[in-house]
Amino acid sequence: MKKIILPIVMFVLVSFTAGTVKITDAERDMAVKELTDSQKAMLSALDGLSEAQLNYKPDDETWSLFEITEHLAITENMIFGMVTECLKTPADPSRRGEVKMTDEQILGFIEDRTTKIKTQTPMEPTGQFGGFETTLEAFKDSRKDHIDYLKDTDDDLRNHYAQLPFGTLDGLQVILFMSGHTDRHVQQMHELMSEADFPEN
Repeated sequence: MKKIILPIVMFVLVSFTAGTVKITDAERDMAVKELTDSQKAMLSALDGLSEAQLNYKPDDETWSLFEITEHLAITENMIFGMVTECLKTPADPSRRGEVKMTDEQILGFIEDRTTKIKTQTPMEPTGQFGGFETTLEAFKDSRKDHIDYLKDTDDDLRNHYAQLPFGTLDGLQVILFMSGHTDRHVQQMHELMSEADFPEN
């Protein structure tokens, strides 16, 4: 009888453990801080700007601050959608070897603007949220949802994966990529504001 019960108990314990692997408190705090800090940097860059400043474009190929904000509002949900999709499949620790980049490398890679990347059409600004204020609110609402998710989730983000053009990321790294993407475009905002013809007010 004991020979029968022991394997059953072990199976239940292993199944329970495999389904409840959580990110560590340090990982959770780090990711929340990244999302919070990148949002603060964005809001600080945009604070108090006039309509003329928000809509300034040095040429037809360059996005305005308003358009950069819309791009961030669009991509905030699109990138987080990768997390939602990867969680639909079972956690798979055996695939950890496919993740080649560290968290720090992910952030450094996306924040580096020495290489410019053409945005895909679905991520281009088209005015879909309305004016600047409603666009900014759309971004802030999504970012709040994502921070709240991170604070409370029990999802095993390290053992779910998403495939990006440059490699495989785990679920937590996708979230870090999203935050780094914000920082990347905050740099773009500051570059635009440093243009000689940028309106003074």
